[in-house]
Amino acid sequence: MYIPTVEQLLEARVHLGHLRSRWNPRMRPYIFMEKDKIHLIDVLKTQRLLEEAAKAVREIARQGRAILYVGTKKQAREILKEMAESVGMPYVTERWLGGMLTNYKTIRRSITKMEAIERMMRDGTFEKISKRERLLKLREKEKLERFLGGIARMPHFPPAAVYIVDIVEEEIALAEANRLNIPTFAMVDTNADPTKVTFPIPANDDSTKSIELITGVITAAIREGIEAAKAEALAKNPEA
Repeated sequence: MYIPTVEQLLEARVHLGHLRSRWNPRMRPYIFMEKDKIHLIDVLKTQRLLEEAAKAVREIARQGRAILYVGTKKQAREILKEMAESVGMPYVTERWLGGMLTNYKTIRRSITKMEAIERMMRDGTFEKISKRERLLKLREKEKLERFLGGIARMPHFPPAAVYIVDIVEEEIALAEANRLNIPTFAMVDTNADPTKVTFPIPANDDSTKSIELITGVITAAIREGIEAAKAEALAKNPEA
């Protein structure tokens, strides 16, 4: 299992926290020092906790269960979307709609509506309605796809775990996961409360390089779990 070296963590700016004036006192155990009024994260602790998180997500993936990626801030969107898709996991990279976890029945109705429009486009029904109706339905589909496309084909609900970039930004997603007792994995910066997360990973959640590195480790662990499951299945049934 790949875990970045201290040098790689520093190069990716994982250690750079927020100004002292913005800190959350519960991050004290993970702060190495203060420099120029900025808190610096102890990357040795980042290393250890990242390894624990990676081992846990690997096991979840090995069991064939889903990990939902959540990160709607500009720096995280494309990284999370690309990495989640690379391992076939659901994701939310646009606005988190309240109730995505706690009121999934309502969200599911919107997904069903999106799927119905897609069927109309495939079976020729789309050509039988007026241009104005087609335009309205296309706009509706685009909006639904933007916000719900990443979870539309989530194999099981609820997901087995949620991976979050920036728990301050994604406080509603975190609260919903905690309410449903879904294990959470998250990059936690010096302005956040790590006690709200099952597997906190102390890290700069504003730097693109930091997000890419940490999320890359989590994704690699998920991929290992998926491959391990395939190998186990093949060993049980070599003729499959």
